[in-house]
Amino acid sequence: MSNTPEQPAATVARLRATFRTGRTKPVEWRTGQLRRLREMLTEQGPELAAALHADLGKSRTEAYRTEIDFTVREIDHTLDRLDDWLRPEPAPVPAHLGDDATAWTQYDPLGVVLVIAPWNYPAQLLLSPMVGALAAGNAIVAKPSELAPATSAALAQLLPAYLDTDAVAVVEGGVPETTALLAERFDHVFYTGNGAVGRVVMRAAAEHLTPVTLELGGKSPVFVDRDTDLTVVADRLARGKFLNAGQTCVAPDYVLTDPQTAAALEPALTGAVEALYGKDPQACEEYGRIVNERHFDRLTALLDSGRTVVGGDSDRTAKYIAPTVLADVDPESPVMREEIFGPVLPIVTVAGLDEAIDFINDRDKPLALYVFSESEDTRRRVAAETSSGGLGHGLPLAHLTVSDLPFGGVGESGTGNYHGRYSLETFSHRKAVLDKPLS
Repeated sequence: MSNTPEQPAATVARLRATFRTGRTKPVEWRTGQLRRLREMLTEQGPELAAALHADLGKSRTEAYRTEIDFTVREIDHTLDRLDDWLRPEPAPVPAHLGDDATAWTQYDPLGVVLVIAPWNYPAQLLLSPMVGALAAGNAIVAKPSELAPATSAALAQLLPAYLDTDAVAVVEGGVPETTALLAERFDHVFYTGNGAVGRVVMRAAAEHLTPVTLELGGKSPVFVDRDTDLTVVADRLARGKFLNAGQTCVAPDYVLTDPQTAAALEPALTGAVEALYGKDPQACEEYGRIVNERHFDRLTALLDSGRTVVGGDSDRTAKYIAPTVLADVDPESPVMREEIFGPVLPIVTVAGLDEAIDFINDRDKPLALYVFSESEDTRRRVAAETSSGGLGHGLPLAHLTVSDLPFGGVGESGTGNYHGRYSLETFSHRKAVLDKPLS
């Protein structure tokens, strides 16, 4: 028996042949695959947690909370509601079609879909979209990130052991393998990552008129209003920013606030970082590492963009960068020119809410926007006068954990959304059906 890896064209053709038999369409197949995926996560969680630690220095606690258990909850949510979601929805019929005509919409699976995952949450961001694709009755090509090699290898071994290999395939590799996959005709491409690669994915998909979901990123701003409880603000900011060493697409990217509030926020953030990670975060088991040397070098080049409030030290050998807060940051400085995607939090001062709104609107639409304010008028104005993929009041990142909320970007931060029912809709075609009896 040959050990030669299957070529992308053969993989897609094999999965398409399975799909055409109707094998993936029954609800029993869909729920069976979801339960098997759940079993994989519960039975092989320790192996996945070890791989995540090898790739990103994630603690076992963080690996379970943000990747393994996160996906299990998404599966449970879907299994509990799938029958209701799939129920045909009646539509009113105009009188000219007669009293005997009926109409409804139903969800049909798309066919063979491609899911391309990033490296920062390499298990969750591959498996969570797969939950929706399986629930919708599709065959799937899963492409884990080569920049998280331990997790990629673990998933490539585990997924075929638990799921239907005639309908789900894992393709490992880097740019050449991904490029070869994108040359094939899929019925949907779901990509999570950066905008530069997102454009490559969209161009390749356009060759086949394949619809895409692009979960991208951007600089997610935080507005901190005056007269807020800065101890609470600092704690929640630090937890949201420095989770996974800042390598989170919806992490707070920078803070906008007035000069007086900024000055008071500095010691509060210093205290919050120490409360979370101790005086030496490098020795803290709950604090992660940068994925590789290239990203380490990119991030350390940003550390001179402002005055260091806390952190600032690094260790290239260990791929460690301390949780860092920068003050007196110029809006044109290097740290403000790109998505940071690391443990560096700049504070930019503005005169007040009007200037903050203008600052946000002058830049690309972010994946998330966070507001800390007790003022209902402030909260209302930010919601009404800005555009972002998601809006969080008082707590960063938390909107991702609500399965009944859509997660996705707008403009430069992405197109399309998923989670819960929105995942089913993403990986389905909502078909219109009309029935007019012949007699």
